[in-house]
Amino acid sequence: ERAGKSVALEEIKVQIEISAPDTETVKLVENAAANGTFTLVAPPVEFTVRAIFGDQTVEVARFNAYVERTIAIPEGVDPNRMTTGVVVDPDGTVRHVPTKIVFIDGKYYARISSLTNSTYSVVWHPLEFADMANHWAKDAANDMGSRMVIGGTGNGLFSPDREITRAEFAAMIVRGLGLKVESGAAAFTDVEASDWYGGTVSTAAEYGLISGLDDGTFRPNERITREQAMTIIAKAMKVTGLKDKLPEPSADAALGAFADAAA
Repeated sequence: ERAGKSVALEEIKVQIEISAPDTETVKLVENAAANGTFTLVAPPVEFTVRAIFGDQTVEVARFNAYVERTIAIPEGVDPNRMTTGVVVDPDGTVRHVPTKIVFIDGKYYARISSLTNSTYSVVWHPLEFADMANHWAKDAANDMGSRMVIGGTGNGLFSPDREITRAEFAAMIVRGLGLKVESGAAAFTDVEASDWYGGTVSTAAEYGLISGLDDGTFRPNERITREQAMTIIAKAMKVTGLKDKLPEPSADAALGAFADAAA
C-alpha cells in the first residue's frame, strides 16, 4: 500500500540487514544495562527490514505477526545465566521480548519473537522476591520478575496473595508479549494518558487484547475476575498465533472437568 496500489509484489525487493549497531547505540545499550541492573550476555544486534521498489525505500519497522530472529550466544557463556532477550528502543528504554534459549549444532542461541525491528540483546537479570521464598508460585513469579514482565509491589516484594486489578493485568500481558508501549489518546473514558497504566491500557486496546465495558469505560482499578483474565489470555493467543497451532476442542470437552462448566 505504501508503494502505491499499482506496484506488483514481484517488483518489490526485500532487504534484510543484520548488523552490529553504531557506537552511539552500543553506548545507549550499555547505559541501559547500568541503569537497569542487568548484565549484557551477548553483544547487541540490529535487525532492519526494508522494502525497495524502483528508487523508493521503505523501512518495515512493525509486523502484523511475530517474527523470529536468533542471536548467537558467545562461547563460554553459561546458558543458565540468561534470563531474556530485550529490545533497546532509541530513547534508551528496555523491554522484554518473548525469548527461548535453544541448542543448535553444538551452539546456544537466543530465539527471540517480536513484532518490531530494532536493537536486540540478551541479558542476565536474576530476581527473587523476598516474600516468595516458600510460596508454591515461587518459580513462576521469580521467572516473570527476571524477564522484566513483573516488578512486584516495591521493597523487593511480590505480595502473592493480593488480588490483581484490571490495569495491572493489562500491563503484565503487554509486557509479556513484548509490545512497545505507545503514548496516545486513551481508549476509554476513565483512563487518562497521564495514569501509570495509561500507555499499557491504550496499547492493549490497540492490539485487540481488551475492549472494555459497554459504557465506554475500562474500570482499571477494579479487581479482575478469572473469566476476564482468561478472555484476555485467549485474545493474546490470537495475537501470537498460538491459537492456530492448537486442536479445536469443543467447549464441552474443554470444560467438562469443571463442576461449574454450565455457567
